[in-house]
Amino acid sequence: MHLHQSGEDYLETILVLRQEKGAVRSVDVAQRLGYSKPSISRAMSILRADGYIEMERSGAITLTEEGERVARTMYERHKLLTRWLTSIGVSPEVAANDACRMEHALSTETFACIKRHVEEE
Repeated sequence: MHLHQSGEDYLETILVLRQEKGAVRSVDVAQRLGYSKPSISRAMSILRADGYIEMERSGAITLTEEGERVARTMYERHKLLTRWLTSIGVSPEVAANDACRMEHALSTETFACIKRHVEEE
């Protein structure tokens, strides 16, 4: 199943929060992204139904193997694109915002070429 940009953002956010805090709950995702709790609850239900996350009775969210793969892919893209944009003179805040949009739109081939270029610098 193909995820929308928002789904990819949620998975990436869960990954980052897990790295920062350990356990992640819907309220943590809502606070980080600035969305309402009902919006996040609906999104988490969709991600769970599609097999990207699991939710424990305690409310803790864990990524499935596929959710982890998507989250890591988006996070790698985000970090590399942010680093690349700042290296060419874009301010850190603008670079992070632009990288967030770019990470979803680039093909695998284009990202691989950018990654190779950045790593060669």
